[in-house]
Amino acid sequence: MFATIYLPNFYLQATTRHQPLLQTKPVAVIDEKEGKAVIIQLNEAAEEAGVDKGMTPSQGLARCLSLVIKTRAHSQEKLIDEILLQQSFTLAPYVEATAPGVCTIQFTDNRDLVTKLSRAIKQLAKCELTAQAGIAHLPDTSFLAAHLARPFLQMDDAKKFLAPLPIETLAIGIN
Repeated sequence: MFATIYLPNFYLQATTRHQPLLQTKPVAVIDEKEGKAVIIQLNEAAEEAGVDKGMTPSQGLARCLSLVIKTRAHSQEKLIDEILLQQSFTLAPYVEATAPGVCTIQFTDNRDLVTKLSRAIKQLAKCELTAQAGIAHLPDTSFLAAHLARPFLQMDDAKKFLAPLPIETLAIGIN
């Protein structure tokens, strides 16, 4: 079995992790290293105000004057990836840092996986990180399950689970 632990809005979490006052404000993150600054992630408050990914900061501000624009916090991202990796290694010895804010774990002992993952997610929460986890027979399906989890999702029959999903759901891993 495989499990994927996923930190949704990874760049946003890294940028605002130690700024609790921003939790209720509309916030967007840009990557200053890109040629053209565009919003790469935003919180729910910003989405509700009409801001979208791909907008320039000025377009976002035109939609929402109270929008807080933050740049990616690369040092925080590295730190959070290390925390995620360490938590993943407490679960099993076969761990892969799959992408920023994503770890895939292969289990040889399939007993109490939800309990084990629950402990890891609680530990991440103590570090002020929101995490979701998916469990499946294949790493790709555990990755998809983690994206759809609230906070856990175990996918025992991938065919049955995937059949009713819209095709756009499968594009999750592309971004």
